[in-house]
Amino acid sequence: MKFPGRRKTKHYFPVTEKGRVSLDDPDQITKDVYIVGIDQLLVDIEIEVTDEFLANHSFKKGESFIIEDDLCEKIYDECKEARKIRGEFPGGAVGNTLHNYSVLAEGSCYTLGCINKNIVVGDYAFRYLSKTSGLVDMSYLMPSDKPMGRALCFITPDLERTFAISKGCMNEYQADRVPSEVIKYASAVLISAYTLRSRGEAIYDATIRTCELAKEFGVPVVMSLGTASLVEDQKDFLMDFAKKYVTALAMNLDEAKALTKLDDPLLAAEFLLDSVDMALVTVGKKGLYLGAYTEDSVKRKTEEPFVTKSIVNYNEFEYSRSMRKADCKNPLKIYTHIAPYNGGPLSIKNTNGAGDAALSALLHDIAANIHHEHLVPNSPKHELKYLTYSSISQISKYANRVSFEVLNQNSPRLYKGLPEREAVLDEGYWSK
Repeated sequence: MKFPGRRKTKHYFPVTEKGRVSLDDPDQITKDVYIVGIDQLLVDIEIEVTDEFLANHSFKKGESFIIEDDLCEKIYDECKEARKIRGEFPGGAVGNTLHNYSVLAEGSCYTLGCINKNIVVGDYAFRYLSKTSGLVDMSYLMPSDKPMGRALCFITPDLERTFAISKGCMNEYQADRVPSEVIKYASAVLISAYTLRSRGEAIYDATIRTCELAKEFGVPVVMSLGTASLVEDQKDFLMDFAKKYVTALAMNLDEAKALTKLDDPLLAAEFLLDSVDMALVTVGKKGLYLGAYTEDSVKRKTEEPFVTKSIVNYNEFEYSRSMRKADCKNPLKIYTHIAPYNGGPLSIKNTNGAGDAALSALLHDIAANIHHEHLVPNSPKHELKYLTYSSISQISKYANRVSFEVLNQNSPRLYKGLPEREAVLDEGYWSK
């Protein structure tokens, strides 16, 4: 399912041959379409454990929490000796999303954060760099004397993930290091609630600075929530923050419940649209829900049967493209839902990164809209100020497909694009 960007010309427009641009011409490839993410740079260390192991260490199952560096080193050594370590990978919610975006879009992005300045072959920092896409530009990383952060990812037999994080230098990125020119021309800025966890940490101030710049330059801010406990602890702050800065908010159902006190994903999305322009809620085996705004005068009815759940005929206008509420004269809330692609993988060994993968697809579509506008500024697709290139229905399908690939390969990061046979789509796809 190749999405807007570098793909065959005949699939680029859902209209007539007249006026088409050949994307095979190198001169037509836009170099200035990219996204930026600020992150706590981490190496994920996956460890197979039992529920008893978690209980012995008083680790709350399914949550994410901070542990001391010394305790992290002790657990790491013990598990390595017992051969319980499944693998060591570059991680971090934003880091995973940026990497996957670069693979999907075959385009560049920038990561902002802090990394150890003395990198040795085989150490944590080396593992992070060597397993991250070369299209993720790290020119603006801040060097530190401390080691990289580590996230011990404990995987129990029921495949639930529990994260114990050793901070290292991950919170030391300074606000004055945020490059304003890079933010100014970005297609989107990606952040996570994790960098807002501790006020008083340098990366908290850097995140605020990044969002202030994005707001000043009119760049969309896309934010993923952390864990349900983090959201519960900082619910009021996160709601106020989202209302002030965030364009698109992504979460799973547990996080949505913690933030809105609603256990229905549609109603949670509807509630959040009073504060943000788009809400994406993943619901595990039930797929994902997407809520957004469009201009009432250009709304497009679905060709699928209407579906009623907690909102009557909620999918009626799912073929509409999303817009920021402020850019609509008569804003209309629109929704879509999709079940897991092909019912989901036959075997899921690890759910790590599925939500980040879905978010990378959304970011790709946001960047694709800018890409197309640069190539064909007079296209009717840009008569209004749209947020995305495609309808929310197609975005949800794309996000779902990318999540499937991550789950299917048992890795939070894509190391190849989606199967090429899925690149050939009927023309009607792009008109929706």
